[in-house]
Amino acid sequence: MAKFQAEIDVMPKKEILDPQGKAVTGSMKNLGLAEIQNVRIGKHITLEIDADSAEAAHAKVDEACKNLLANLIMESYSFKLVQA
Repeated sequence: MAKFQAEIDVMPKKEILDPQGKAVTGSMKNLGLAEIQNVRIGKHITLEIDADSAEAAHAKVDEACKNLLANLIMESYSFKLVQA
């Protein structure tokens, strides 16, 4: 059994309105940073998992993302997996 660490990014899909991102984009203009546009706000999640192989760990993290960590109707996810 090995320990793996996953770094997961969950972001709103491009076609979904992102009110937080829109508010931050507006604030950038107020700060004199009008060059910064189209801000999108998401979640970054880290977790550790014990698994027999990298493939098994990958499958478990993918399952966690699909079933709990991301709302697949409105969000997409990606992750990196490294052995801890």
